[in-house]
Amino acid sequence: MTIPNQRFVYLNGDYIPENEARLPFRDRGVKYGDAVFDTTRTFGHKIFKLREHLERLYRSMRYVGIDPGLTIEEMAAITEEIVARNLPLIAADEDYWVSQRITRGIVDPNERSAWPDYTGPTVIVECLPLPLATRSKLYRDGIDMIVSSVRRTAPDMLSPRAKTHNYLNLIMADEEVSAQNPEAYALMLDHNGNVAEGRGSNVFFVSEGRLITPQERYVLPGVSRQTVMELAEQIGVPCAEKDYDLFDTYNADEAFITSTSFCICPCRSINGRPFGDGKVPGPVTKRLMDAYVELVDFDWVSQYTNYPVVESPRL
Repeated sequence: MTIPNQRFVYLNGDYIPENEARLPFRDRGVKYGDAVFDTTRTFGHKIFKLREHLERLYRSMRYVGIDPGLTIEEMAAITEEIVARNLPLIAADEDYWVSQRITRGIVDPNERSAWPDYTGPTVIVECLPLPLATRSKLYRDGIDMIVSSVRRTAPDMLSPRAKTHNYLNLIMADEEVSAQNPEAYALMLDHNGNVAEGRGSNVFFVSEGRLITPQERYVLPGVSRQTVMELAEQIGVPCAEKDYDLFDTYNADEAFITSTSFCICPCRSINGRPFGDGKVPGPVTKRLMDAYVELVDFDWVSQYTNYPVVESPRL
């Protein structure tokens, strides 16, 4: 039964209501997390840096050896169509996460016997409203980070530069920190003991007016991360990729995370220790947030803060 006002999803060549989308349980994405994905967002209902996100998606697919059977131009057209079909379902002051998800499909011929027509990779393109209300307080108060004992997967094991569905390493860190403080966000270290990243987010620190972020080799190189680095250069804030350990973080003046949905969100503390005077955003963070708003020609900060605070599980 089709539910009224269902979002549309693209699944293997068809545009169908979301509640009608089905995957075989033997799909390797379901069985093993053998899949890659990427996500961008809309600003004022316009997709942000779609080409850059798709280029990263296709780099991830080349790394794991999945061919979606679609050119990057075809994937872009499908993505734009999905957004166009779903925009009537959200309000003018809301926006979407927009994701492409590609699994390896069913590989073993013996497993395909129940789904003889299910061949090749699974291609999904979908969107979901951004959790504006549940995140509004983070822009008012800042994020409290706790360092997890779970280390980020080392690049000589599985490159964190590929955006894969195998998120268990990140989820375990998130679960550990959430058990200590449901409001805190996990910060992971790399196998050398330097800062790496959070679940779905890159991290930046400000020290003596300089911007520092972990080396790309140890993290997912976010499109928002790259955007911030470019903005820093434009506004005259020195920025460097370098190893940054806990001694450095405890002495940082400011910190913030970047991600597709957050853009830039200030951090208030790490392991209970405030950055600077504990007020957010710090002056350098504020300059970068203002520059980001100007770049996209959309006040996403007010989009978050205009919503009343709503308590709910972290997203």
